[in-house]
Amino acid sequence: MLLPFFTALRDAKVPVSMKEWLHLMEAMDRDVAGREVEAFYHLSRAVLVKDEKHYDRFDQVFGTVFKGVESVGTGEDLTTDIPEDWLRLLNEKYLTDEEKAQIEALGGFDKLMETLKQRLEEQKERHSGGSKWIGTGGTSPFGHGGYNPEGVRIGGPGKQGRAVKVWEKREFKNLDDTIELGTRNIKVALRRLRRFARHGAPDELDIDGTIDGTARQGWLDIQMRPERRNTIKVLLFLDIGGSMDGHIKLVEELFSAAKTEFKNLEFFYFHNCLYEGVWKDNRRRHTERIPTWDLLHKYPGDWRAIFVGDATMSPYEITMPGGSVEHWNEEAGTVWMKRARQQWEKSVWLNPVQERYWDYTASVGLLREVMEQRMFPLTLEGLDKAMRALTR
Repeated sequence: MLLPFFTALRDAKVPVSMKEWLHLMEAMDRDVAGREVEAFYHLSRAVLVKDEKHYDRFDQVFGTVFKGVESVGTGEDLTTDIPEDWLRLLNEKYLTDEEKAQIEALGGFDKLMETLKQRLEEQKERHSGGSKWIGTGGTSPFGHGGYNPEGVRIGGPGKQGRAVKVWEKREFKNLDDTIELGTRNIKVALRRLRRFARHGAPDELDIDGTIDGTARQGWLDIQMRPERRNTIKVLLFLDIGGSMDGHIKLVEELFSAAKTEFKNLEFFYFHNCLYEGVWKDNRRRHTERIPTWDLLHKYPGDWRAIFVGDATMSPYEITMPGGSVEHWNEEAGTVWMKRARQQWEKSVWLNPVQERYWDYTASVGLLREVMEQRMFPLTLEGLDKAMRALTR
């Protein structure tokens, strides 16, 4: 019965293996989550989905495969022949004690289903508002767009957040790996770039060591250890101004997430392409510049370098001395980019412009060549690939 669900997930590019499917079948056989569709939703998502970026696709497939209940009574031709198993696919709404004390809606799930059948038999046309008929915008427990603490949503989008089908909320739809990122999603992707070690003062309780020491000594032997920290060191170079003004919000979110995830983080600003100087404060970009040579000497090759920019400029800004639109650069931008690549072999370029537009801009192609094709779009999938590239 559930095989169409499995094949639909595979068709939607949700990587579900046969082993995981058999684990789900075993869990169902042992009645781990009962027979309610909402419980099955949570169980199947926990077993089948390995990466939260696939949550949205999973929810869409689940809603499509198990949408039979919502199709009942959605048109003018209200059918009365409702299979009992369809009705049983609906869940009881989980109410708080306070809600139960305030409202006794129809006397429970069995009564709710019985009344739904009866009203489908009696009702002959569409109804809007009110407290009894199946329709929209009222307080009847059937329909959509209204309010009832134990409602069954029939047709249309829910508005009160109280319908029993939780998967249609699609709370993780912004985690799809083809869209641009928010701060939380960026943090999730950046966590792939981690290397943990314990350094510093022993200020964290070592539970396993304490248990082992106590068992060996015969008395309470408190063991402490240094906190486990991410030792990855990151240089973040941010393109600022010009065509990047349209990407400020996204770059701000990336910057915020990076500051949270990487304790060893240094950031610098540049415009369009890396030249002989960068800066830390955009208000003083012309008076307080840091020589790029200083960075090349100060930060050794074990640092990871991340360049963020749309790479959209005149090709002369990359290939020619004096090509910069802001100052006279003695050496071409490509010279400085190659020096950065040689110093920080593990480096990438993140581009906020959608990848399908890259081929229309010559400067993007030039910088991709300099970066040895290590340019990635600022989507969850692109950032995930970039972090993998930085770990290799």
